[in-house]
Amino acid sequence: MDADDHAIQTVERLLDVLDLDVTEARTTEDIFVGASHPMPTGRIYGGQVLAQSLIAAERTLPEDRAVHSMHGYFLRPGDASQGITIAVDRIHDGRSFSTRRSQAYQNGVPIFSMIASFQDGDPGVEHAEPMPADVPAPEDLTPDEERVDGLPTGTARMLSERAADIRHIGSPLYLPSDDERVNHQGVWMRMRAPLPDDQRLHRAALAYLSDMTIQESILRAHGVHWTLPGLKVASLDHAMWWHRPARVDEWLLYVQESPNARGGRGLATGRIYSRDGALVATVAQEIMIRVPDA
Repeated sequence: MDADDHAIQTVERLLDVLDLDVTEARTTEDIFVGASHPMPTGRIYGGQVLAQSLIAAERTLPEDRAVHSMHGYFLRPGDASQGITIAVDRIHDGRSFSTRRSQAYQNGVPIFSMIASFQDGDPGVEHAEPMPADVPAPEDLTPDEERVDGLPTGTARMLSERAADIRHIGSPLYLPSDDERVNHQGVWMRMRAPLPDDQRLHRAALAYLSDMTIQESILRAHGVHWTLPGLKVASLDHAMWWHRPARVDEWLLYVQESPNARGGRGLATGRIYSRDGALVATVAQEIMIRVPDA
């Protein structure tokens, strides 16, 4: 299989995961079911359930009412060997805004709970924080999967099999690094192959990507890498605001920083820019982090 065929196959697997089915079950909520990505850890990737929960919520709305914000909590680890059930509560529909609650279940208990708000397109005041200057182009950076000699086989395979092409501006944190301990980083990211021309799908795929690497601004501040023996990291919550349309099959710059860590928790924030400098989205996530001897 050549590189182009491999890229298309990885994205097709993602599209299969995001293609939810509507069940015959009927309650006061809309019920959807979906598959899970296999993961070396056995735990569902958080971005998967974020994207699926958003897709489910948007299925209950007209196409011209787009998500502008979501706030979600990861309640339990998900089992990547099992499918997922998502229940959507149509909380409110107003003249310009709608609100939906999505809850993702496995084995009858919720693993993720999200409330999202949707809005019709409206004119208004506009400004945005500019994209950082002097950032190297993604073509000048090496894909992460080509910088991971020495990783366990399963982890290296996961990087090469994921649908996203991720390129760290500094050293990736899969292995120990001599980089300076700083509380910020930047990565370029895009899907490996084109996606359909459906902005709902691109918004959901952006949520999928938003959970990748954002935790690393916390790890980098303390010289910690993902394969450090005894390291424990788990996402607690995730918030995201969509500002402008973008395609996730084109290069996006993810600028991340961590303003605080304390009490076994770390907070990370991120801004996502299109290549031409438009601020596409803002992200915030808090994680549980336990570092050996820290």
